[in-house]
Amino acid sequence: MNKMGDFFRGKKVLVTGGAGFVGTNLIIRLVELGAEVRATYHKKLPQYTNEGVDYIFADLTNGNHARRIVRSMDYVFMCAANTSGAAVMEKTPLVHVTPNVIMNSLMLEAAHQAAVKKFLFISSSAVYPVADHPVKEDEMEYGNLFSKYFFAGWMKQFSEVMCEMYAGKIKNPMPVVVVRPANLYGEYDDFEWATSHMVAANIRKVIERHNPIEVWGDGNDIKDLLYISDFVRGMLLAMEKLGTFEPINIATGVPVTVKDVLRLAFEIEGYGPRLIFYESKPTMIPKRLIDTAKAERLIGFRAETTLKEGLKRTIAWYHRRKNV
Repeated sequence: MNKMGDFFRGKKVLVTGGAGFVGTNLIIRLVELGAEVRATYHKKLPQYTNEGVDYIFADLTNGNHARRIVRSMDYVFMCAANTSGAAVMEKTPLVHVTPNVIMNSLMLEAAHQAAVKKFLFISSSAVYPVADHPVKEDEMEYGNLFSKYFFAGWMKQFSEVMCEMYAGKIKNPMPVVVVRPANLYGEYDDFEWATSHMVAANIRKVIERHNPIEVWGDGNDIKDLLYISDFVRGMLLAMEKLGTFEPINIATGVPVTVKDVLRLAFEIEGYGPRLIFYESKPTMIPKRLIDTAKAERLIGFRAETTLKEGLKRTIAWYHRRKNV
């Protein structure tokens, strides 16, 4: 296990999107590591409160807000993003383009003007083309995207280009780290029907004892599912150890299917409903495998949480939240 040292202790760290899934889990870990955390929230209130966290309301599509929040910060984690599930991406794909490009560009500019020590951007495995093998970082091809990822994928690709501009294409560069995560799940995820992703949506169906359970697609889509605490550790290692623009995959390298998720959730919950598969419902890429060798080589990262253990923790957390 690669344990974190004292790198973040006493450092001034900004987490944008501090009320979201990734931001919340990152803030909790940074507080444990002794960082001085400032976090932003916008459309919803923070999920985690701690007197050591300075929460600030901010609209990151507003340049004045972006400049205000980065002031005096050492490190910036760009976790704020406009995200959604498969249905929203299929029906209104442009929802992911304009606001995210504006936020990413304004935050990069504000961080550069404020002379922050390092900036981390969360990209996506959606930047890769369709492939039958585990994709490596150098396999990203501009515009060669799975059709349903055309909008979100181009947005991430263009944002990575902006990161590279600030990291090495200007006279006074700013170190920028880019991580490309697998599909994430875990505590503080979005469990709302309209916006949740596959794991959260199916966990909720199991916990609420849907019978039959409706599965979007045929259940055989292959994914790389990464537990949130592993991703947070990967982000922190990347921020600490990478000094140049060097995009890396943060993933498990282990293929799983939607049926695997349901089977384990049934086992954990002791529940066995019927399944109905709706192949006409919106789904995303049918197969995504991710190569993790570069992250292990450069920052010593390897995922530690099995899918069963991650689901067990997530399900237990959801039960606790329901009973609050």
